[in-house]
Amino acid sequence: MNTEKVTARRLTGGEVSELGLQDSIFVSAETDDLPLDCYAPAFLTEPGKNFEGGSFVARTIFGTEIHVLPDNAEESGIWVADKAGEEIEVLQSAGVLLNLALFVPNGNKESLEALYSAARDAFGAGIVQRWSEETVAVPDVKVDLYEEPARGRKNTSSQNRDRRAMDIYPTRVRFLEPSDGWRFVVEPHKEMVDETPTI
Repeated sequence: MNTEKVTARRLTGGEVSELGLQDSIFVSAETDDLPLDCYAPAFLTEPGKNFEGGSFVARTIFGTEIHVLPDNAEESGIWVADKAGEEIEVLQSAGVLLNLALFVPNGNKESLEALYSAARDAFGAGIVQRWSEETVAVPDVKVDLYEEPARGRKNTSSQNRDRRAMDIYPTRVRFLEPSDGWRFVVEPHKEMVDETPTI
């Protein structure tokens, strides 16, 4: 586990209420699944003045939300970097977790093993791990994936409707979610042809 020593001081509830979304803070790195005795870099989920009742919600850089009562002596509290403070252990952001969906043309076991070996060679044998693996046969075709409002306007042609291009490979649709109020539309891929006259 990579940690670093940071000089910081603990904030009172009143001081936290003056913080904004851009202010960098430190909160407990402990989660329900992982009892860590150190801190994690974090930010408030909304300006401190918006919270009532003394409880603040912070989101760590690792995506965990934590509810904190700064004035509760039994909790680890909220800390901010301060050279006049005391040393605390802060968990470093040491890596990135990638969820990959790989399309391998004519994919077979040998080609998948070659991909895995190449990744291990590039990043280290102890670093690259396969947590779950699902192999699905997919057609080697391209599609146009769009998002459009879930409640489409009546009597509008497909050329005029609101839409935004998302992707061109059907296999990735399974790993995406439409935006709120939008739905996915999948159509056969059409190459864009620029018919603008040139001189």
